[in-house]
Amino acid sequence: MRRFPSFPATRRPWLKAAGLAALFAAGALHAETWVITDQAHPVAGRADRLILLDAPARIEAELASGLPADPARAENLARDRLSKGGADLQRRIAIAYQGVTDAWSLGITSVPAVVVDQRYVVYGEPDVARAVARIEQHRGAQP
Repeated sequence: MRRFPSFPATRRPWLKAAGLAALFAAGALHAETWVITDQAHPVAGRADRLILLDAPARIEAELASGLPADPARAENLARDRLSKGGADLQRRIAIAYQGVTDAWSLGITSVPAVVVDQRYVVYGEPDVARAVARIEQHRGAQP
């Protein structure tokens, strides 16, 4: 094994331990933040994920806009819109419904909701930074 004079063998275990501790601490400091809301309840601030609960309805309204009264023609036009939307439309639909599913699985009961680490929730606070600060204050008070 080649030895480096600036890192004597006796310091290497300490250096490895310090590196691992820094790695784990950095992971613990970054909390994943989700904002769950709808267009009627805008929020200020950034989150790792924004879930708009009304996104599926808005996409459906886009697809249904201007459809004729005749069911057969409406069906054909809707199919045409879905196929022309391609992968991008399919991705938008999947993301929209996955967001609704995730919010439901967390038990979100009202909007806006700021969720940290899929565990802590603040309801009714439209400022993401303030909601996260309230969560951090609560977490700091816990033993």
